[in-house]
Amino acid sequence: MLVRWCLALLCLILCLNAQPLPVEKVLEARRIADLHFSPDGQRLAFTVDEPLKGAQPVSHIWVLDMASGALRQFTSSTAGERSPRWSPDGKQLAFLSNRDSAPKLYLMPLDGGEAKAWLSTKHRIDSFAWSPNGTSIAFRAGELPTEAEEKKTTDKDDARVEDDAAKRPRLWVSTVTDPKPAAIGEPGWKIDDFQWLDDSRLIVTASPKPSRIEWNASLYLAPSTGGKWTSWAVPPRPFGNLTLSPDRSLLAIHATRKDGPDPHDLYLTPISRPEFKNVSETLFDRLAAQTAWVDSRTLYASFVEGFQTALYKIALPSDRERIELPVNAGAIAVSPNGTLAVVGGSSTELPELWLREPGKLARKVSSFHSSWKDTALVKPAIFAYRSFDGRQIEAALYTPRDAKPQTGYPLAVLIHGGPTGAWSNNFEPWSQLLVSRGYAVFSPNIRGSIGYGHAFIAANRGDWGGGDFKDIMAGVDDLIQRGVADGNRLGIAGWSYGGYMASWAITQTNRFKAAVSGAGMADLATEFGTEEEASYDRWFYGLPYENLAGFQHSSPIGFIKNAKTPTLILQGEADTTDPLSQSQMLYRGLRAYGVETELVVYPREGHGLREEKHRVDSLNRIIGWFDRYVR
Repeated sequence: MLVRWCLALLCLILCLNAQPLPVEKVLEARRIADLHFSPDGQRLAFTVDEPLKGAQPVSHIWVLDMASGALRQFTSSTAGERSPRWSPDGKQLAFLSNRDSAPKLYLMPLDGGEAKAWLSTKHRIDSFAWSPNGTSIAFRAGELPTEAEEKKTTDKDDARVEDDAAKRPRLWVSTVTDPKPAAIGEPGWKIDDFQWLDDSRLIVTASPKPSRIEWNASLYLAPSTGGKWTSWAVPPRPFGNLTLSPDRSLLAIHATRKDGPDPHDLYLTPISRPEFKNVSETLFDRLAAQTAWVDSRTLYASFVEGFQTALYKIALPSDRERIELPVNAGAIAVSPNGTLAVVGGSSTELPELWLREPGKLARKVSSFHSSWKDTALVKPAIFAYRSFDGRQIEAALYTPRDAKPQTGYPLAVLIHGGPTGAWSNNFEPWSQLLVSRGYAVFSPNIRGSIGYGHAFIAANRGDWGGGDFKDIMAGVDDLIQRGVADGNRLGIAGWSYGGYMASWAITQTNRFKAAVSGAGMADLATEFGTEEEASYDRWFYGLPYENLAGFQHSSPIGFIKNAKTPTLILQGEADTTDPLSQSQMLYRGLRAYGVETELVVYPREGHGLREEKHRVDSLNRIIGWFDRYVR
C-alpha cells in the first residue's frame, strides 16, 4: 500500500513539474513550400513563413546552392514574397510581393541587386508563368479600374453586382520588349490555371460560363498573341494541378475517379492527342497529392496513405518504385538529374527541407525549427478499431507523457475538416497543446477521409452525421473500454467539417461535457445558398431545391432542442466558405434552450484564422473551455 501511494505521489510530482506547451510557441511553426529547381538543377528556390507576428503571415524566398549546401535568404521585404519562379535562363527569379500595396510581379537577379517591378501598372496579379524562351510572362489579374470607376469607389457609389463577369480576373501576356500587358481571351471567363504549351500557346483551365454550384471547367488552347481560344479537352471533373513534362509532350493532372467531390487520381495524356488515362487507378487507390516530372518518361508522385504520404517514382507506362523517407513527405520538386527535394516532418518533428540524390539516402539540409529541439512533443499511437458496421477506422491517440495503463484520462475528440480531409503524421497544434495539459487526444480518420481509397471517401455521401458520427462514437467507446479515457470527461472539437461534427454531436448525445465548433455548419441548406462555392456540397446532397429533406436530415439546427452540452463557437467574420450566419444560427439556437454557449467572432478573418492575436485568443479559449467543463 505504501509503495502504491509513493508511486502515485511521484506521478503527481512529475505531472506538476511538466511544463505545458505554450500557446505562443505554436505560432513559431514555419511553413516551407513552393519548391522549384533552377533550369540547370544547381539551385533550389522555395518559400519559408516567418513566425507569425502581427496581422498577416509573411513569407520570404530562400535559395539553396546544391554544390555547397549553402542556404541564403533571397528576399527580405517587410511585406513578404511568394511564388518564386526561375527565368528559363536561370539568371533571375520572378516572384509576387505586396511591397507596393498591391500584389505585383518582381524580377530579381540571382547575383544580387534590387528587385524591380515587371510592370508599372496597378494590376493585382495572383499567379504567373514564364514562357519557355523567357521573352514573355503570362499572368492572371483583374482589369484596371477606369477613372469613372475609381471616382465611384471614392464617392462610396460602390454597389456590387453579384457574379459580375466584368470583374473576373483575366489572362494577360506581357513581353520583355513591350511590357505593356495585353489581355487574351474573352472577358467574363473564369480562369483557374494556365501553363505555357510552347512559346506561342498556353493551355488554360477555364469556364466560359462559370457556376458556383457545379464544376464546368474545361481545358482550352489560347494563342499568346490573342485570338480565339480552342476547346482542347474535358477531363473528368473536378480536376486540377496541371503539370507538363519537361519536353511538354505529356500533361499530368489530378481528377476525380468516375464521380467524386475532389480530384482523386493521377491522369496523363499526350499533348498531341488528348486522351486521359487514369494512372493511379490501377497502381494505387489513394488520393494523388503532388506530382513532379524528371523527364518525359519518369515522374515522382505522392499519395495520401492513411496518416502517411507515400512517395513513388513512376516509370511510364506502369512501373513504380516506392521511395522510403525518414519523414512524412509534403511539397516536392525534382532536378534534371533526378535529385529529389522534399519538405518533410512528423507529428514530433516540425518540417525541414530534405534532399535525396540518386542512389543515396535522404538527408536534412535545413534547420528552420532549431529552436524546437528542447520542446517535448508527444508522438501519437496509430491504431485501428472496428466501427458499428465492421468497417475498420484508423486513428491517432495522443496520451500524456509517461502515461500509465488504465488511467482514464479526460478525452479530447478532434475531428478534421473536409469531410475529404484527414489527420496525418504532421505537427498538429491543438493535439499537442491539449496533451501537454493532461488530456488524451483522439483523432480518427472517419469515413469520408482521404487516404483510404475512393470508396471510403464516398461512404458518407448524403450521410453526414450518420456513419461518420457512429465511427467517432465507436472509437470513444473503444478507448473507454480499454481504460484510456474517462467516460465522464469527454470533449469534442473541430474546425469547418470538424466544427459541423461537433455541432452535430451535441444534438445527438449528451455524453460530451464540452464542445468547440470552429467555422462549422448548422443548416446545410442555408449554407448551400450563402457559401461562395457550393459545387462540393452538391456532390454530397444534390440541390436543396430538389432534396431539401436530405439537407435538413443532416443539419444540427433541426435537432438543437436536444442539446445540453456547453459549446464554444469560433468564427471568422469574413468567412465565405462557412459563413458567419451558420455560427450565429447555432449560437441563437443553443441560447434559446438555455445551453451554456459563447460565440467569438474574429474581424477580417476568413475560413482560417491568420492574425497573431486571433490565433492566440482562439487557442487559449479552446484550452480554457475544455479545462472548465471537461477536466
